[in-house]
Amino acid sequence: MQNNIEKILESHPLIPVVTIHKEEEIKQLYEHLSSQGISCVEITLRTDFAWEAIALFKSEYKDSFKVGVGTITSVEHIKRCVELEVDFMVSPGLCPALKENFEKSGIPFLPGVSTPSEIMSAMELGWRYLKFFPAHLFGGAKALKTYSNVFKEVIFCPTGGINAENYQTFLDLPNVMSLGGSWLVK
Repeated sequence: MQNNIEKILESHPLIPVVTIHKEEEIKQLYEHLSSQGISCVEITLRTDFAWEAIALFKSEYKDSFKVGVGTITSVEHIKRCVELEVDFMVSPGLCPALKENFEKSGIPFLPGVSTPSEIMSAMELGWRYLKFFPAHLFGGAKALKTYSNVFKEVIFCPTGGINAENYQTFLDLPNVMSLGGSWLVK
């Protein structure tokens, strides 16, 4: 399902979400995360350097790190991910128009949702592993606890507003397998 995204989530309960601005940040990031026992990263497409950073991180550390791409919002982004042979893709929202390209890519993917209607739309598409974003704006752990009663077959990876003080509350929920956050790199 979703090109085996569950294997990424099972193996990596904490996924750092990072924004890279320049090449010098890559080695520092790798060393910092490795020292914490983390071997997975989601690099966002929020800078002009993002694609180059993804290619460099992937070429340098592909044997020891899973490299994902965040902020996937277009077919062009998916095609670029295929070219770079990234390990997973994350979208901030649910976009049924990307369904075919996500599935054909062969790359594990995680679409974003926040409302019951979006969750139901994802389920209709056959997707049950979803990013809950932005978690802090849409009810956080309380919302996910409620969703566990309503959407029993859905597994979430929440991001947005998660930090060192509250992450365990999320991980303790039965419908959360993994979570993402930028606090892991600070």
